[in-house]
Amino acid sequence: MASSTRVDPVPADEENFAPPNRRGMRTGFTTGACATAGATAATEALLTQQPVREVTIHLPAGVDATFELHTCELGREACRCSVIKDAGDDPDVTHGAEICAEVAWSDEPGIHLRGGEGVGRVTLRGLGLEVGGPAINPVPRRMILEAVGQAAGDAIRDRGITVTISVPRGVELAKKTLNGRLGIVGGISILGTTGIVHPWSTAAWRASVEEAIDVAAANGQTHVVLTTGGRSEKFAMVQLPDLSEVAFVEMGIFTGRALRRCVERGAEHVTLAGMIGKFSKLAQGHLQTHVAGNQVDPPFLADVARQCGASEALQAEITHANTARHVQELTTDAGLNAFFPRLSELVVDQCWEHARGKLEIDALLFDFDGRLLGSAHRDRS
Repeated sequence: MASSTRVDPVPADEENFAPPNRRGMRTGFTTGACATAGATAATEALLTQQPVREVTIHLPAGVDATFELHTCELGREACRCSVIKDAGDDPDVTHGAEICAEVAWSDEPGIHLRGGEGVGRVTLRGLGLEVGGPAINPVPRRMILEAVGQAAGDAIRDRGITVTISVPRGVELAKKTLNGRLGIVGGISILGTTGIVHPWSTAAWRASVEEAIDVAAANGQTHVVLTTGGRSEKFAMVQLPDLSEVAFVEMGIFTGRALRRCVERGAEHVTLAGMIGKFSKLAQGHLQTHVAGNQVDPPFLADVARQCGASEALQAEITHANTARHVQELTTDAGLNAFFPRLSELVVDQCWEHARGKLEIDALLFDFDGRLLGSAHRDRS
């Protein structure tokens, strides 16, 4: 069976993300599972001096999985095995990547884990990994060390083993991820907590948002900018040029969880940046803004317009609008300039209440060309 991973996620477009129905979709395996399979096979090959065609490992999810080897290179002092990653039906940038593990004898007792070509190096605090070390997360690290230890057995009683994980295309693949923002340079991360990837899993996406906030906090950023996607992040960077890039976090649909994480990590000031679609949901208190869940509510937006002095005719048009963007066009054409600041105020109020007044909160509402339509602010309690 081939392997896969849920790796360094790339956030979906903020206005158009709509994951498919997951029923009947194939699961895969994490990069951590792939690396563990390669390391286990390379250990067996080193001990037996025989090629290994497949290997079975135990996953943290509590099940066994069998991986076919792509390569198995034999040597007296070192063996190298690799697995081709199969992402299942998850849209993963590392689908088809070769995950390699070299196991070599060492004069130093014990099992030593290294990162090779294409595995990122940690340069910022906040990831729970040693700065300067390889971006191999704790669960995969434990999986690899335990599997290699079991495969080696008594053979490492008097000498050690060095395990080097590499990804030949890792540098290229990392450009399609958020690793650079998190301070991971030179390659991808080796990830996974269960060993199994579920297609379109929001768990990994949410974890990446929390991780980005952790990195911002660990590097002294008390002002965090939470954006609903890549475009609004670029627009917010123009508005807030003095902030470090690490302070900007693409929260996607996870506003509520991101706010709680900011409180937990000691942030003092949060700026939310987005467009009318997501802001219309946040203004109603829907702090998980998945398009397949909470829908844009035109009657609600019509009531906001009423509060800003909209005519009955305009309110009726807004009530029957097709999309939030249509509402934006209607209010702009009508010259209802107070609409966008009022919507921003409602966003701030909902988020301030969710954070229990523990954060100073701003909101920046942009149009699709980056023009600031409205903003609002509320101090900490």
